[in-house]
Amino acid sequence: MDLFDDLPEPTQTTAPVSLARPQSTEEEEEEEEEKSLKRKREDAECDNKEVEVVEAQGEIKKVCKEGLPMLKGYVAARRGERDEMQDAHVLLEDMTSCLSALPRQVSRVSYFAVFDGHGGARASRFAAENLHHNLAKKFPSGEAEHVDKLIKKCLLDTFRQTDEDFLKKASSQKPAWKDGSTATCVLVVDDMVYVANLGDSRAVLCRMEAAGGARGQRRSVTLALSKEHNPTIYEERMRIQRAGGTVRDGRVLGVLEVSRSIGDGQYKRCGVISTPDLRRCQLTANDRRAVWSRSRG
Repeated sequence: MDLFDDLPEPTQTTAPVSLARPQSTEEEEEEEEEKSLKRKREDAECDNKEVEVVEAQGEIKKVCKEGLPMLKGYVAARRGERDEMQDAHVLLEDMTSCLSALPRQVSRVSYFAVFDGHGGARASRFAAENLHHNLAKKFPSGEAEHVDKLIKKCLLDTFRQTDEDFLKKASSQKPAWKDGSTATCVLVVDDMVYVANLGDSRAVLCRMEAAGGARGQRRSVTLALSKEHNPTIYEERMRIQRAGGTVRDGRVLGVLEVSRSIGDGQYKRCGVISTPDLRRCQLTANDRRAVWSRSRG
């Protein structure tokens, strides 16, 4: 069994697409076939190309992998009916500056996250300020093997550490803070996407796939990258009840809408945990955008 819930493999369609294409002659078809074979060879060479390590004047220099998808982050936020904005976000298109060293086979690390606070804005702000720093401290480096396993452990430890640090700070206040927050984090390592989430902030990926019917047509499909955590889900409700809590009106103790979160110290004894669900997905040339959001501020 794999460590992650892998998303379905895409049908690769890297060639330019034309929705209305005239009938090809025999010569045009041969030329198109040659171009297709050439593209496939180039793609294979790109996919198999490792990070080159060049030793010059006693220094080790990493050369970035070619063909990695371009990543750009954008954000839009609007405060809802509350007096303050309780959501927070982080966009780090290049996280390598936060890392002391990278595994030899890794050339790029990016990090994007959204946090939906409740009961106040302190938990979401704390997570936005600290989670990626904890991640950087625990990220594998050097001659690391089994990078997938190490990244999974890194994400699990990072969420646990961030939650423990916030609960320690919250309990030291007078009166104690009762803030909590969801967390949906997207970590991109080269062309592999790792998604870790708590609560009900969602992440989806838009992917272009071949459509049936006319030749060359494609359609847009959305793939869920996160798993929602609320106490109405059977496994979540059972855990809460085993811990001595109750679920009323779809909420923990009739109050809290999510069953996993950062913070919410008063509900941790009732089975609310900070262990994220993890999913993994490889980016392709057919991917257009990933969206992670919460509708309310």
